[in-house]
Amino acid sequence: MKKTKRFVGVVLSDKMDKTVVVGVDRIFQHSKYKKYIKRVKKFKAHDEENRCRIGDMVEIVETRPISKEKRFVVVRKIKEGVRAEEKEITTNDSATHNT
Repeated sequence: MKKTKRFVGVVLSDKMDKTVVVGVDRIFQHSKYKKYIKRVKKFKAHDEENRCRIGDMVEIVETRPISKEKRFVVVRKIKEGVRAEEKEITTNDSATHNT
């Protein structure tokens, strides 16, 4: 029996309907130079309720092919990321108070 793949990654894009792009980091040692290298692999994952946003940390699991490029499903949201709107509001507030 084949073991299903499970990854934890960060949502990079949520512009598509019921689909998110998840970036999964992988750190490995170069075989010759012994330097540690970080690589990011992007996976398209099915998000049925459109509840994931950019910056959220999610767990994805391999499943049957849903479309041409979607082979993963979002199982759960581990941690919510900071939204761009929230960052903008806090920077605007601090800018007005400094003058």
